[in-house]
Amino acid sequence: MKILDDLLSVLDFDAQVRDIRQGIFHTGVLTRNCGLAATLPRDSLRQGAPMGKEPGFLLDHTPLELAHMAYSHRLLEAAIGMATINSLLEIDMDSCIELNAAELILERGAGKRICIVGHFPFIPRVRDHSKELWVIEKNPREGDLGESEAEIFIPQSDVVAITGTALTNHTLEHLLSLCRPNAYVILLGDTVPLSPVLFDYGVDALSGTKVVYPDLALRCVSQGANFRQIKGIEKLTMTK
Repeated sequence: MKILDDLLSVLDFDAQVRDIRQGIFHTGVLTRNCGLAATLPRDSLRQGAPMGKEPGFLLDHTPLELAHMAYSHRLLEAAIGMATINSLLEIDMDSCIELNAAELILERGAGKRICIVGHFPFIPRVRDHSKELWVIEKNPREGDLGESEAEIFIPQSDVVAITGTALTNHTLEHLLSLCRPNAYVILLGDTVPLSPVLFDYGVDALSGTKVVYPDLALRCVSQGANFRQIKGIEKLTMTK
């Protein structure tokens, strides 16, 4: 998990853990800033109990200890770890633009072969504008391909968009290794750290979020909001 090693190596852990929320769809951690990550409820429930250690007492941990939970095989813990990493990042706003992942994929993928890892609501739009679209999904819906198909279709793709939850379930390094050297690679979702560290791994663009109003975002998270229902955030894209 060298990517996690490198992400943690640039963080300043001198901060207070002020709040942790784990909703059904998303997780939020408030330290110096507020960071978010997807909770992955279906996959978490398959793991069985205990799904997390010390619920109710996580505020007793340091930011370093919480960030190291990103290495956990328990997905609920790994989500807290990723949200903590995002809460400790100081985002370089000069390197970001207000652009969501769907628009970037449409811009870069028009008339091209696209592979998206993760099922997102904008997929029908992308399908209408692509030469070929393959959707790889751990929990496939109609028209999706199973995760084992990544080995076949990612190497054929001109544009590859990978959900940030591949950091949570520790599959990102493998998925990146399948990308062609000249493919345009995007990481997307609120789990994605807006950190230039990821550019060292062949990623071209990071489409994530910055929490502008922590109280509002955390309230939405704890009341079961899906990503499109979370308020108090900006959707940002950072490119090389």
